[in-house]
Amino acid sequence: MTSGDRPVPFLILGLGNVLCGDDGLGCAAVSLLLKAYEVPEGVRVLDGGTLGLALLPYLEDARKAILVDAIRAEAPPGSFVRLEGDEVAPALAGRLSPHQVGVADLLDAARWRDRYPSRLVLLGLVPQTLDLGLGRSPAVESRLPGLVARIAEEAARLGHDLPPKARDESAASHGPGDVARILGL
Repeated sequence: MTSGDRPVPFLILGLGNVLCGDDGLGCAAVSLLLKAYEVPEGVRVLDGGTLGLALLPYLEDARKAILVDAIRAEAPPGSFVRLEGDEVAPALAGRLSPHQVGVADLLDAARWRDRYPSRLVLLGLVPQTLDLGLGRSPAVESRLPGLVARIAEEAARLGHDLPPKARDESAASHGPGDVARILGL
């Protein structure tokens, strides 16, 4: 698999297995992000699912990246977690789920090939359940709109504004804090 496009300054990559409860929250978050925000030129938003090393061309093409995933932490389910730089790889090497083996390999491969993003941030929520099933726990589901808003805020901090999509004329001036309303949640 090749990215097929020229390098982009910024990548937002949702990760996880949607068949394993809260593990699919990264994929759900980028889907909601695409519904609520415009993606400007120079930004690529992808649902990477469990593709692991197949995502290497996309990561290598990015100068900066946000990974979105379920993250193990000593906090209640649904708690927001943000890691940056050297904190990211060890968090994913903890192997919360089988797909993270591929993500850890992905980061190692980009580093070995000297094509690692100059800025790498991992955003996510603490999962409650990783059991086989399509739904997410209430603790995680209720926090997804907030996670989406934080992704947009982090993108802005990294120099890439994601303008909110307007549902109608009256919604045109809403910012990241209004994600739940924009999405109709």
